[in-house]
Amino acid sequence: MISFDKFHGTGNDFFVIDAAQPVTDRRRLAIDLCDRESGIGDGNGSTGADGVLYLALEAGYASPRVVMTLVQPDGSTAPMCGNGARCAAAWATERTGERVVMVDTQSGTRRATVDEESVSIEMGLPRFSPEAVPLARDEPIVEEAIGDLDVTAVDIGVPHAVAFVEDVSTTDLESIAPPVRHAEIFPHGANVTLASPDSEGGFDQRTYERGVEGETKSCGTGAVAVAAVARKLGRTEADTIAVAPPGGDLEVSFSGTEAILRGPTEREFAGRVSWGGSRSVEIDGEPGATADD
Repeated sequence: MISFDKFHGTGNDFFVIDAAQPVTDRRRLAIDLCDRESGIGDGNGSTGADGVLYLALEAGYASPRVVMTLVQPDGSTAPMCGNGARCAAAWATERTGERVVMVDTQSGTRRATVDEESVSIEMGLPRFSPEAVPLARDEPIVEEAIGDLDVTAVDIGVPHAVAFVEDVSTTDLESIAPPVRHAEIFPHGANVTLASPDSEGGFDQRTYERGVEGETKSCGTGAVAVAAVARKLGRTEADTIAVAPPGGDLEVSFSGTEAILRGPTEREFAGRVSWGGSRSVEIDGEPGATADD
């Protein structure tokens, strides 16, 4: 059986699997586990996830180093995930007791700090150049109409199309986002992130995620994208910006050109799954139902 943990960062949830375990088809397993209707649930109404984190702890470093591979619900991989990387750091701290963790992602190595209430992770430099996003043209996109949104394109390890709207809560994200997500100007697609100012100088956020193909309760790279674009457009001059996705509160701070994402994480439950012609699941030691695969 394959052992797993279930973590979330402000509602952005992931199955975490130690990469030392033999998984013959990571893509297929992720599709199976993450399905919101038929995936693994905790018996309390939470089924599926926003992805599977395959994590490998590497020895021989001053700080623990964990190699992170995120496979999304559609079977694709994402080079970076802010909340996923924060969950990876929390997982590594549980196993090592160390509070500083280096997380190796496909978009670079990120330093994370774990304390009792939150996990902070360095997110690198937000980039607006067409080569970085990338874009299918030679000029950046800054407040430009794409579909029904005026978007600014930024790379946070993954591409985001950010649009400021009057009120994110009243915007029909599920209908307005796909034309932008699949726009030809984004050759690799884009996450679509909406933001609106709150009453305290921060921003509310909603994100339609590439690879999930729907809205998630939180998106860490999206929160950094909101803060970076807000600064670029002169909507804020703050070095520390509160960003609130539906699943909880995040904080983005800037030190020089480095963006740092901070927020809580939680280990929800653990279990085991046997996976093949049929699937049997044990959650916290309790046998679950067997379902045809």
